[in-house]
Amino acid sequence: MNDIKCPKCGETFKVDQAGYADIANQVRNREFEKAVQEKLEQVESAKNNEIVLAQANNALQIEQLKSALATKDLESEIALTKAVSELELKKNEELRLKQEELEKYKDYKLKQSTKMIGESLEQHCEDEFNKVRATGFAGAYFEKDNDAKTGSKGDFIFKDFDEDGNEFVSIMFEMKNESDATATKKKNEDFFKELDKDRNEKNCEYAVLVSLLEADSDLYNTGIVDVSYRYPKMYVVRPQFFIPMITLIRNGALSAATYKLELARVRTENIDITNFESELDKFQKAFKRNYDLAASKFQEAIDGIDKTIAMLEKTKQALVGTERNLRLAQEKAEDVSVKKLTKGNPTMAAKFKELPAPALGQDEPEEEDQ
Repeated sequence: MNDIKCPKCGETFKVDQAGYADIANQVRNREFEKAVQEKLEQVESAKNNEIVLAQANNALQIEQLKSALATKDLESEIALTKAVSELELKKNEELRLKQEELEKYKDYKLKQSTKMIGESLEQHCEDEFNKVRATGFAGAYFEKDNDAKTGSKGDFIFKDFDEDGNEFVSIMFEMKNESDATATKKKNEDFFKELDKDRNEKNCEYAVLVSLLEADSDLYNTGIVDVSYRYPKMYVVRPQFFIPMITLIRNGALSAATYKLELARVRTENIDITNFESELDKFQKAFKRNYDLAASKFQEAIDGIDKTIAMLEKTKQALVGTERNLRLAQEKAEDVSVKKLTKGNPTMAAKFKELPAPALGQDEPEEEDQ
């Protein structure tokens, strides 16, 4: 508790810590001082110091709530003012940057237009290409289209070739420019049909319009615009994107050509394998046929040999039997004698005795060496 002495009557009363803090905070405010003075005057006339003090305390709290609300409102107002100020500054900065960018673009446009008109857009593009020809397009063709036999011609034709001399990309170029003083303004689309016609007549795959027309167009000022929804493989580019456009188309076509060559090689290998398998199948069928024929002839020969062997075996058996019979006959012939012939036959024995000895000896056959 804190003691507070009334400056008027000199009476002292007690106030708690919170009340004391509130009073101390409000002392800084003139209105608070006035309120305190009024309450002190009421205290002088009131005998119940506690009631008067309570009323004073309530009044102080009310004033403190009002002050807090006023402070919050002030803080919110300050924050809002600050945010609005920052937004205004940001808008002003963005406006300034856009203005600078516009000025730069106008300056660039003026310089570009003056340059293009002075040296011609065609000459500018040719010079730009020749700057990079040796390093980026050493084997490429980039020349003026001077062939007007079909009634019209483009400005330039670009072609590039692979290591084997095969063309893998071609572009028909048309360059269009006009100064700001031109009375009749042309649009890019006014030249699409003619450019597509030139592309087809000169057998070019792509068509590119390099244009400074429609200088205020947000679409064409992006740099590269694909208009293939109107005509196939056609693009509109600003001059600064002339070389990048050639590079994009050329590299894309080169990759596609590489894939095509690889695909052709694979297809050729597949055809070679198919031919090999076909020839192998023919060989196998022909070999089998010849083998079957040879096998059948071989079997016939074997069968003939077997038959011959069987016949010879029979002949052999017959000869063996004949030899055995001849041997037996020989043995029987060798065993024949006069005594055996006349044995038991007195008549024949008498007959042989009557024959003279020499005649009998002459009639006997001589044995041959076997």
